[in-house]
Amino acid sequence: MRPRAINSKTLSTGILTISSSSACYSARERLLTMNHDDHVALLKDGIAAPGGVWADFGAGSGAFTLALAELIGVQGSIYAVDRDPHALDEQARRLRQRFPALHVQHMAADFTQPLDLPPLDGIVMANALHFVRAKNPLLQRLRAYLKPGGRLLLVEYNVDTGNRWVPYPLSYSTWQEIAQHNGFAETRKLAARPSRFLGEIYSALSFNPAR
Repeated sequence: MRPRAINSKTLSTGILTISSSSACYSARERLLTMNHDDHVALLKDGIAAPGGVWADFGAGSGAFTLALAELIGVQGSIYAVDRDPHALDEQARRLRQRFPALHVQHMAADFTQPLDLPPLDGIVMANALHFVRAKNPLLQRLRAYLKPGGRLLLVEYNVDTGNRWVPYPLSYSTWQEIAQHNGFAETRKLAARPSRFLGEIYSALSFNPAR
């Protein structure tokens, strides 16, 4: 799963960690560095209104959890799931600073295993699915967590060939096929941003069909 030698959430979202010795990186690299506004922009068209019960799978230190928090507001609640308790501690600190009134439950757990969650209005999975080789069983479980009409917001690199840090990515066209195969409906691409790491990062919305 996630390599522990690096902060996988930071690297996989294209956020650069710059040391003092590399402060003079190029203007192009600065352009391709994602920030909070980029994270919000990738998610915002997939969230119809404030509120709801959401989960962020592979939440890490909270880049996309913070974006989700801004979009759903204090009317909503978030279950933030990640295997790394230290990353969740950092996320909790950041959320307390920016969104102190928002209800967030942090779960140090492997999201590929069954989780004790309430019926969800939505799931964010940002740069996490590319760590899973066997995607179908996980996607069936994700759909089961969602209420009828619930939303799955995926953020991924728009490539099908990975590397040691992003081992099993999926392009948007591949996601369309996989989502349909696993019972999701109305899949559409929401937004894209250039990424220094693998060219482009996209967001997509899929629905758990209403029964």
